Amino acid sequence: MKNQLFEKLTNAYEDMVVIRRHLHMHPELSFKEEKTAQYIVDFYTDLGIEVQANVGGNGVVARVKGGKPGKTVALRADFDALPIQDEKDVPYQSTVPGVMHACGHDGHTATLLQLAKAIHELHENLAGEYVFIHQHAEELAPGGAISMIEDGCLDGVDVIFGTHLWSQTDAGTVEYLAGPIMAASDMFEIKVQGAGGHGANPHQTKDAIVIGAQLVTNLQQIVSRRVDPIESAVLSVGSFVAENAFNVIADTAKLRGTVRTFTPEIRDLMETEIKRVVEGTALTNNCTIDIVYRRGYPAVVNHKDETAYVKKIAEDVVGSELVVETPPHMGGEDFAYYLEKVPGTFFFTGAKPDVPYPHHHPKFDFDENAMLTAAKILGAAALEYQE
Repeated sequence: MKNQLFEKLTNAYEDMVVIRRHLHMHPELSFKEEKTAQYIVDFYTDLGIEVQANVGGNGVVARVKGGKPGKTVALRADFDALPIQDEKDVPYQSTVPGVMHACGHDGHTATLLQLAKAIHELHENLAGEYVFIHQHAEELAPGGAISMIEDGCLDGVDVIFGTHLWSQTDAGTVEYLAGPIMAASDMFEIKVQGAGGHGANPHQTKDAIVIGAQLVTNLQQIVSRRVDPIESAVLSVGSFVAENAFNVIADTAKLRGTVRTFTPEIRDLMETEIKRVVEGTALTNNCTIDIVYRRGYPAVVNHKDETAYVKKIAEDVVGSELVVETPPHMGGEDFAYYLEKVPGTFFFTGAKPDVPYPHHHPKFDFDENAMLTAAKILGAAALEYQE
C-alpha cells in the first residue's frame, strides 16, 4: 500500500504546486482566513470526504476511514499568513498588499490536501482512521491549535504527526529530535512612566529613555547571570519607543520583547526575574514601571517512541544519510498543544531553494519538491502506524 501511495503522491506533485501557488497568491492573516478555510472545505467536499468547518474558529478537520479497523492517526498543517509585503519576483507573488505566506504554510496545506486525496483513494484497503487537521492562526497567539483541540479535533486520536518545511536546510533532508525541539514563546510589554521636561533641565525630570536603557541592560543580565549555563533561554527586546522632539526629555517609554525557553522551570524563572528587574529599576529611579507578561505557546516536546518511529520512516524515504538529529530551535509553534494531549512528533523537512532567505523574510520561498518528501514521510508514518 505504501508503494501505491507514493505513486499517487508523485503523480499529484504538479497539483500540489498549483494549490501551493494559488494559496501563496491569496494569503490571509491569522484569525481572518475565511476564504482559505472555504477553499480547503471545498476541496474535501468535491472528493466526497467527510469534512467539518469552523472547528475552533476557522479550522477545518477532514476524516477518512479505512475499510478495516485500526488506530486513528492525525496529521496537521497550518494555513495562515503573515503581515509582510511579498518582495519576490515570481509569477505567484502575493496579490494582497502587505500580506504573504512567509513561513511555508501554503506548502503545508497543499501537501496535506494531496496526501488526504491519495489516502482517500486507497481507503478501502487501509486500516484505521485518518484525521487531517487544517489549523488556522499558528502565527499569532493564542493560536488556533488550542481552540481546535477544545472543539474536538483530537477526539479518538491515538497519535499525531506534523512537519515544517524548512528553507534553511537542504531539500531532501529531514531533521528530528526527541524531547524539546522548539521553544516556549512568551512576550512582555513594559511602560516606563517618568517625568518629562525641557532637555536643558534634566535635573527637573525623570528621563524615561535613560531608565528604559537601564532596563534593557539589566534585563540582558538575567540569562547570563541567573540561568544555569547548562540550560537555554533567550530574552530579546524588540521594540523601544519614546518619541519626542529633539529638545524634550521623554515622559514615557515603551518596551516590548520576547522570551524563549525549553523547560517549565526556566520559563518560571525568566518571568520572575524579569518582574524583579522591573521592580528594582523602578525603585532605583523613583518612578513607575508597569509590565504585562503574556505566556504564549509552550515548548514543542516530541515523544521519544514516536520520534524514533518517524526517524526510521524518514530514513526509508530519503536515506539514512539525509536524516539528522537537529539542535533545538528557539522558534515557537503551537503544535505543542497537540503533543500535550496525545503522543506524536514534529519534524523539519528541508526545503532550501537556490537563493534561501530566512522564514518571515519578504523574499522567503522554498523548494517545492520538499512538499513531495513531506507527503511521503507523513503518509508512510500514517499507514505503517497501523501495523
